[in-house]
Amino acid sequence: MTNSINELLQTEVILLIGSNTTEAHPVTGYRIKQAVKDGAKLIVADPRKIELVRYADIWLRLRPGSNVALLNGLAHVILREGLWDKKFVEERSEGFEEWQESIRKYTPELVEKHTGIPAQDIVAAAHLFGKADRATIVYAMGITQYTSGTNNVLAIANLAMLTGNVGREGTGVAPLRGQNNVQGACDVGCLPNYFPSYQPVEDPEVRRIFEEGWGAKLPRHNGYTVTEMFEAAARGKVKAMYIMGENPVLSDPDARHVVEALERLDFLLVQDIFMTETAEKAHVVLPAASFAEKDGTFTNTERRIQRVRKAIEPPGESKADWEIIQLLARKLGADWNYPHPKNIMTEIARFTPIYGGISYDRLEEKGIQWPCPHPDHPGTKFLHAEKFSRGKGRFHVVEYLPPAEVPDEEYPLWLSTGRMLYHFHTGSMSRRSKGLHEIHSEELAMIHPKDAQKYRVQDGDTIQVVSRRGKVKTKVQVTDHVPSGTVFMTFHFRETPTNQLTNTATDPICKIPELKACAIKIEPV
Repeated sequence: MTNSINELLQTEVILLIGSNTTEAHPVTGYRIKQAVKDGAKLIVADPRKIELVRYADIWLRLRPGSNVALLNGLAHVILREGLWDKKFVEERSEGFEEWQESIRKYTPELVEKHTGIPAQDIVAAAHLFGKADRATIVYAMGITQYTSGTNNVLAIANLAMLTGNVGREGTGVAPLRGQNNVQGACDVGCLPNYFPSYQPVEDPEVRRIFEEGWGAKLPRHNGYTVTEMFEAAARGKVKAMYIMGENPVLSDPDARHVVEALERLDFLLVQDIFMTETAEKAHVVLPAASFAEKDGTFTNTERRIQRVRKAIEPPGESKADWEIIQLLARKLGADWNYPHPKNIMTEIARFTPIYGGISYDRLEEKGIQWPCPHPDHPGTKFLHAEKFSRGKGRFHVVEYLPPAEVPDEEYPLWLSTGRMLYHFHTGSMSRRSKGLHEIHSEELAMIHPKDAQKYRVQDGDTIQVVSRRGKVKTKVQVTDHVPSGTVFMTFHFRETPTNQLTNTATDPICKIPELKACAIKIEPV
């Protein structure tokens, strides 16, 4: 995120879109509640009546997948009524004229047709956001997990630049990362197209630096994304996989296809702390240590690098991930000799400019936000204060396109998926907690009262949810927290593998699958 979580307490208006923050990111959700209590205004854009709707000044209940239309519509009103930051746009951006022309057609009336949001609510939200001196946009996977995910993010960036809400304290764009240390993993190169510090794999000079530093020949071209890996495995092009701390049998779309792809592999190695559904498919399982059983660092969603300290020894034969990787590398002939994670951090600082000033000695005192390019640098509270990394920020023309699969006569309902407060991701850890399991022990498909009446189902009834890819049985929860025509389910329970239903259609640029919208029907059991 461009700014810091605590800066939410200094903003005047928060636009929350595609994030059920109090359940998926409860610490940040608490900060938003604090901000509202202290006088900040809150706009919530979400199809569901999430908890933060109770705190909102305006609730924009949009249809699934209509984010670009809404964001362009807000920009249209802000432009039309002169609420935009002309000085910021003129001095710090490019591409504005072409983008401005593309926005003209996104009138509140047209956007109402695409989103289902009343035109007057779009105007009111645009006024509230556009008139603020300091505003923040908070989003999560309800923005990114669409075939339009990249365009959704670009539309958010356009709106932030249009209003000058970049590069100042109490402003910015806040993407909430999906899991612990996703930010850190990306920072150090766990991406198919980047080396550490987001340096392109296909840049010859960058590649030369890493080849010399690591003493190895490195790929000249980008690798596969996760979705592409499973497609390649299904075709027999990928022969082996090493899956670490991930459970794609439950978490990835069209899960039956994922299982088929894994079964085609010549060799599957899984490294995890529990015997997950994916580990059950493996030829070899390596026992890893949990967060409490290892030393290291995590980098959180606000770019803050923080120490993790071992509290207890790992049980049995389990080891920290870095130790397992090093042992494997040695077996394969590499001369790796890291005695402690702090030695790995020294290498990270050497090859990762944004971590250049990071050391364990400094982290013992407090967490530090990157970029931190040298040992005397204090870290960076917010980004883009004077200029963007590319010089000027670029406005991108983005057009509204519906999701890849929409309801029709055969499959008349939307399915949207997400998390609940009491479980995390595929539940491989949280379902093993007796207390959490007692609070919420099974999947519940949330259905609007009108749909419940139409399909003659009641609270607690068992139904079959069917898509073009699969079907699962689940109990029903009748609630107006979901809109009519939409069913919401989580993906926490192996007994109800919701992702057997979801669509593998991906964003054409970043290849993230469309987990937030597909077409389904429900049947009695």
